[in-house]
Amino acid sequence: MTPMTDPKPVESWLTDMDGVLVHEEQALPGATEFIAALQEHGRRFLVLTNNSIYTPRDLRARLRLSGIDVPEESIWTSALATAHFLVDQKAGGSAFVIGDVGLTSALHDVGFVLTERDPDYVVLGETKTHSFENITRAIRLIERGARFIATNPDATGPSAEGSVPACGSFAALITQATGIRPYFVGKPNPLMMRSALNAIDAHSETTMMVGDRMDTDVVSGMEAGMRTILVLTGSTRVEDIERFPYRPTRIENSIAEVVELVGKLAPAEV
Repeated sequence: MTPMTDPKPVESWLTDMDGVLVHEEQALPGATEFIAALQEHGRRFLVLTNNSIYTPRDLRARLRLSGIDVPEESIWTSALATAHFLVDQKAGGSAFVIGDVGLTSALHDVGFVLTERDPDYVVLGETKTHSFENITRAIRLIERGARFIATNPDATGPSAEGSVPACGSFAALITQATGIRPYFVGKPNPLMMRSALNAIDAHSETTMMVGDRMDTDVVSGMEAGMRTILVLTGSTRVEDIERFPYRPTRIENSIAEVVELVGKLAPAEV
């Protein structure tokens, strides 16, 4: 729908998951074909999600139930981005974590110690089992000097019954109690995009970001130096686009319309 203005070939792809490939754990039209096209053309790619609950292995299994087969190593979560950020900041550090296995395993894997006693960081992620006790402990640790990190700023998340409170809502609660705002690692922070690019040894100038939200996917992709495609199968409607002071490189109705672009925008064969 919108013409490409940058002639450089697209060697790598990043794509959001919810609203682009799946909706309420059902594959969206074209999602399977898109992943197959990336693999057929030998494109490096990652599927991104701000959700920190699940490990890449868990997410691969969930996607396969939807009919989409994505390799475990091709899934990048805000939990992984948070772990990579923290190990760069303080290798061998410690953290009190409010979150599920996706976050705790990512921190374990980079050598962080998880503790309730004088941690370097309080790390808040998504979880379905928030407790008053853990929130209170996080507040007190932050008051004592622990640095406050959160995986993503999403205030709500989707469910079959409607919206549910997400990481950003609980971060706001802790901020209200302590006066300390967290550093959010996930989208729209372009840091998550940079960490994803590093994970597949990709360059921003030759990578395309596909997402369904102007305020997270498109803006973080743009700020990380990538071209962007907005698909209209998720949060952002076509009438919303003009509200934003920036635009995606391209707008498509769904990921099905992106499939043929994988080959068209690829480097010429030698």
